Amino acid sequence: MDLQYRMLPFPPRIYAPQYLEDNPLGTVPMLVDGTVQLTESVAICQYLVARRTGHSLVVEAGEADYGYYLDFLHHADATLTFPLTVYMRFALFERPRGLAEAGEAYGRWFAARLAKLEARLDGRQYLCAGRFTLADIAVCYALWLAKLLKLDRNFGPNVAFYIERQMQRAAFIQAMETEAAAGQGISPSVIPMISGMVASNAPHN
Repeated sequence: MDLQYRMLPFPPRIYAPQYLEDNPLGTVPMLVDGTVQLTESVAICQYLVARRTGHSLVVEAGEADYGYYLDFLHHADATLTFPLTVYMRFALFERPRGLAEAGEAYGRWFAARLAKLEARLDGRQYLCAGRFTLADIAVCYALWLAKLLKLDRNFGPNVAFYIERQMQRAAFIQAMETEAAAGQGISPSVIPMISGMVASNAPHN
């Protein structure tokens, strides 16, 4: 499947209001495939892989780790990424409104939820089935975002080693390069914006 990658200024609901005509939520990412429109990250991953049957990224129902695959695939967004988005909103984007403590609380909530992942990765290179799967992609996004937010100080040794190893994958590097190229000339751009806010709110010695 050929993909066209389009970056939007962030947040698009403010800087690209026409986007609301396609996605009333104003959220990213969004996948458009003909008449199909998907706005959930994990659903997008599942949809793309399902279009290519027999892909090793999927753990099939007959495999021993199928349950773990489903669990961590959805754990990524529902348990890990969710508190990070709340942290960003209150501790960074709306910090001037005096809501930073609410954001910091969700940062601590995220840190506590890493225990399950730390335990699962003990003695494992990947989350399930002994290979790189969609579950790894989904979980690694949450961990990459946590690193961007400087919340990787909460990573245990297994999680820290896992995400560093996955970020060295050629596909990850290529994806980041593709995103950077697509974001050229887009302002405000989300990653530089978050990085700048994190830097400005970092404690000074």
